[in-house]
Amino acid sequence: MSKQPQRYTPPLKVGYSSEKGASWDDAQAESLTNWGWEGKWITGGFGLVLLLIGTVSFISYQNAIQLAESARRVRQTQAVLNNLNSISTTLIDAESGRRGYILFGDPEELKRYDKAIENLNPQLERLRQTLTAIPIQQQRLNNLEALIAQRLALSQQSIDYYLNRRGQLSFQDPFILQSKHNRDNIRQVITSLIAEEENLLEMQVEQSQNTFQLRILIELLGTLLTFATLLGVFALVYRQLIKRHRAEALQQILAREKELSELKLQFFSMVSHEFRTPLSLIIGSAQLLEQSLKEKIEPGKLKNLYRIETSAKVMTQMLSDILTLARAEAGKLEFNPSLIEIQTFCLNLVEDFQVYSETKRTIKFIKQGSHTHAWVDEKLLYSILSNLLSNAIKYSSPEKPIYFSLICESDLVKFQVKDEGIGIPREDQSKLCDPFSRGKNTREISGTGLGLALVKTCVDLHQGEILFESEVGVGTTVTVILPQKVDLTR
Repeated sequence: MSKQPQRYTPPLKVGYSSEKGASWDDAQAESLTNWGWEGKWITGGFGLVLLLIGTVSFISYQNAIQLAESARRVRQTQAVLNNLNSISTTLIDAESGRRGYILFGDPEELKRYDKAIENLNPQLERLRQTLTAIPIQQQRLNNLEALIAQRLALSQQSIDYYLNRRGQLSFQDPFILQSKHNRDNIRQVITSLIAEEENLLEMQVEQSQNTFQLRILIELLGTLLTFATLLGVFALVYRQLIKRHRAEALQQILAREKELSELKLQFFSMVSHEFRTPLSLIIGSAQLLEQSLKEKIEPGKLKNLYRIETSAKVMTQMLSDILTLARAEAGKLEFNPSLIEIQTFCLNLVEDFQVYSETKRTIKFIKQGSHTHAWVDEKLLYSILSNLLSNAIKYSSPEKPIYFSLICESDLVKFQVKDEGIGIPREDQSKLCDPFSRGKNTREISGTGLGLALVKTCVDLHQGEILFESEVGVGTTVTVILPQKVDLTR
């Protein structure tokens, strides 16, 4: 029963390709995205604060206008009441002067009457200016002026009648009764004017109180909302500052790690350079000894010489792989794709393995697809396929064939290496591409655990992916998919 393929998806960017470098790119992208919507919230919050402050200020201004209007209305009503009282007092003075003159014949009382009459017109004018401009009140004022004019006419008639018929004035005279009726009407009109003004004042005061209480409530709510919005904006700004601080700290850490990666690269480059020369001498000397002694000594006695040569080659390859991984981690591994004839490339690779491999193996090459060329980095692709074929040969028996398939299409090129070897335990498949990581069932087989890590690094630079399908005792199938539609030159 086949196992589910194990999928590895590469990072989207080529360059500083360590996991922490990718995390930094993700953190930057997330920070920019968060700043996008949080910036909108902050801007909207400030706008809302300005709107609330403006609304509260406008309501406060309306309250001030309402209070000023209420104070003006109180003063106006007070002025109306004072004017009405003045008119009533003046009418009483005029009536007292008239009666004093009629009863006692005192000329001073007549002067008192005339003076009171002179004051009535200015008082009526002041009353008209201060009276509320509503129709009913204006009508009452007109009635009052007509009654006062009638009152003055009746008073003058009574004085003239007294002068012509001195001492014969009676309370039953018609104009005396008419004068009494007129006085009652004047008193009633003044009372109505006062009652209406007081009623209007009471209504306006009650309305002002209700409006004032509502506006005070709105001011309170607006102030609370403004405070809450400012608090929210402050929290968002503080959060952005914390994120920026963390991003800067992460950037510093990543800068130090990048510097450390470059130091590691320099160190491995130096080590590789220093070890390559003696290793090359060891390999060359072993080969010379092999050529000179294989005719004189039995092949079985050259076993230790073969071990020296093989170990030196393994160390050379391990140094090369470590240096390649260090360059990739530091972002210094070059990636130069070009258009190559992919079938010829694969056939040459198979030929290299069959010619130079110490153990002769059967590698069955299968070509599928309608295209013959692909955009790849030839050097990196050689490293990918050579490591996969080397693993297939290493972990399968010499009698079993290796199947090497190529599928080349317009949008992708797919390589598949299949063996019938020992397989990979399921619990080890998640760590296949970690450096120096090997399966538990490979303890007896020599290896460094760098091959698949190097393969994944090269596939990542192509923005491709790897699929693993393996079962212990049955074999392993490794599929490498390299896309062709993406811009591999960036």
